[in-house]
Amino acid sequence: MTSKQGYFFTSESVTEGHPDKICDIVSDSILDAILEQDQKARVACETFISRKLLVVGGEISTFAKINTREIIKQTIKKIGYDDPSFGFDYDACVIMDTINTQSPDIAMGVDIGGAGDQGFMIGFACKETPELMPLPIILAHKLSMKLTEVRKKNILPYLGPDGKTQVTIEYVNWIPKRLDTVVLSTQHTEEILDKTGEHITKNAKEEIFNQIIAPVLDKLIDKNTKIYVNPTGKFLMGGPAADTGLTGRKIIVDTYGGMAAHGGGAFSGKDSTKVDRSACYMARHIAKNIVAAGIANKCTVQLAYAIGIADPVSVMVDTHYSGKIPGIMLESVVKKVFPLTPQGISDYLELRKPIFGQTAAYGHFGRNGKDFTWEKVNKIDELKAAVKM
Repeated sequence: MTSKQGYFFTSESVTEGHPDKICDIVSDSILDAILEQDQKARVACETFISRKLLVVGGEISTFAKINTREIIKQTIKKIGYDDPSFGFDYDACVIMDTINTQSPDIAMGVDIGGAGDQGFMIGFACKETPELMPLPIILAHKLSMKLTEVRKKNILPYLGPDGKTQVTIEYVNWIPKRLDTVVLSTQHTEEILDKTGEHITKNAKEEIFNQIIAPVLDKLIDKNTKIYVNPTGKFLMGGPAADTGLTGRKIIVDTYGGMAAHGGGAFSGKDSTKVDRSACYMARHIAKNIVAAGIANKCTVQLAYAIGIADPVSVMVDTHYSGKIPGIMLESVVKKVFPLTPQGISDYLELRKPIFGQTAAYGHFGRNGKDFTWEKVNKIDELKAAVKM
């Protein structure tokens, strides 16, 4: 008898008040504002934030007229930095705008329908959750979303915008078996510090557990589950006052929590001619439909592109020894069933709409809502017919 294969796997998430996520949301908010006026705009918008300074730059070609400064301020206000006590105030930050137009050398290839850059993109799906996502990242995102909900509803008025979550799952024979460790760190005001001023009170930890952790994880917690709330003791200084932020620095949080490979390209602030975004969305869509169709229990899809060339230079499907047909056959089927050019992907997934601000925090995959078109499982019958299942 072979021994069971056991291991622990950890994924993290961050709230929208994390400095990197502020930058992602600002970049996508600017993209959305442009797409509202010009669906054919070329946008690559990057944001940097530190203390009281925000710098926005990149390459944008559009006829749209937007008030970049006002978009940035209202985005930061909506996130929750509307009180100087949290170290950053939307109405007092210095904003620098260094946006230019797209390089004509790049535009020449994109104008004829080619990819905006070279690179490879990864999509993934598995049967660990109803969302067909890895369990650790789904739970980490749900904790972050709950943390933000409790803050914005003023249920725990001492919470600040910045926060991080982390979930460790114990696997046996590649199947998730139990929740091993939970870490939740949240920015807060001084009112919940104990007499030493170095730790939050036991009562505050209990409130955070009861209002945030228990509603999300209660049925998964066992007697051996380890739970850490603000393990450093206190978290007064957070957000841009404590750390710099940059667009695209949370690409593992944005995707599969480290469970799958990553091509390295970020999503936020990029229109759909950038295959970093659009092809990653399509690769996820393909992998999810393959798993939903019962063709495999786990699936990784890789799409690779050359700048200025429309069709992918390679298509790879890996079912991790869980597939019912060979991967080489699936690759042929994928090319027939799904559009894979940048223009075809954009039209099929409806990516010229101003829908991206909502994607910038809590993951781009495993999400509900009509705008998350890449999450649809609408090709099940067509895939089954193609592979004769």
